[in-house]
Amino acid sequence: MSNTQTRKDDHLRICLEEDVQFRHFSNGLDRYRFTHCCLPELDLSEIDLSTTFLGKSLSAPILISSMTGGTPWAKTINFRLGEIAQTYNLAMGVGSQRVAIEKPEVAETFNVRSVAPDILLFANLGAVQLNYKYGIEQCFQVVELLQADALIFHINPLQECIQPQGDTNFKGLLDKINKVCSGISVPVIAKEVGNGISGKMAQQLIEAGVSAIDVAGAGGTSWAKVESERAQNPLQRQLGKTFADWGISTADCILQIRQRYPEIPLIASGGVRNGLDVAKAIALGADLGGLAFPFLQAASESPEALHDLVKLLIAEITTVLFCTGNATLSDLKSGDSLDDSSC
Repeated sequence: MSNTQTRKDDHLRICLEEDVQFRHFSNGLDRYRFTHCCLPELDLSEIDLSTTFLGKSLSAPILISSMTGGTPWAKTINFRLGEIAQTYNLAMGVGSQRVAIEKPEVAETFNVRSVAPDILLFANLGAVQLNYKYGIEQCFQVVELLQADALIFHINPLQECIQPQGDTNFKGLLDKINKVCSGISVPVIAKEVGNGISGKMAQQLIEAGVSAIDVAGAGGTSWAKVESERAQNPLQRQLGKTFADWGISTADCILQIRQRYPEIPLIASGGVRNGLDVAKAIALGADLGGLAFPFLQAASESPEALHDLVKLLIAEITTVLFCTGNATLSDLKSGDSLDDSSC
């Protein structure tokens, strides 16, 4: 196995087995409570969770967030996730495809289209790789490999600081992102990995040509903690612990970006753990809720566990709409059902 492949399996194992969640800082969604409607004047069976994102219809506002690829274990996870996304018409992203460029023989581990021909599917590369000999050719390559509908550029300066031999030259990336956005045939999504995208940074990314934002805010899995667990160097290990709770909460990211850009397609991920979180994120202004850790846990267990998870998520979001008197996601987003309980 290459170093990159070993890292992929390390990430999966650590996320599942070690305590790498934010502990002293939440995703911010816990500050909000829905106002209960005791007489919704709705039939529960008629609640509609359908939506569109980047021009493609979805049955529910759920994204299976980017996680993995490149190893046999990762292939099992990806294919199970693809199958569940196809069954329920959900969106899905894969993990960084850099490993598939370095080792073309592992490209099959990302071949989600073979089990999910119709889903909204996102390719994925680290934006920083544009400073390490990657360019539009590699971006085209990962999109074509996946037959993807969009390309995620994940942006992860803190993780790279703590990761052994991390790629830490982030200089001049906005111009390079702009060139990719101008030259590629699919939309580009800017995504953090758990430390958040501020309104100011979203503005710069959108001006560079990015078509959508995935805030991936603080409050869920701490990649500083994950890399601290992997580190052999005591300095890197302690650095990960120091910055374990670093970042902007998911809720604050949504509010900052929506204030500046009311129309930009917006994904809320980062500590989103259930359908209630998804509904809160949508009420704050997001279009989709992205979940990774709950899907990783279920996919590692069994396909049946994935079915149970999706059914629960859908039931939770539906219950929120019903008990707030909203028949559709648009109604929920445009209404005033959510209150800041910290005020």
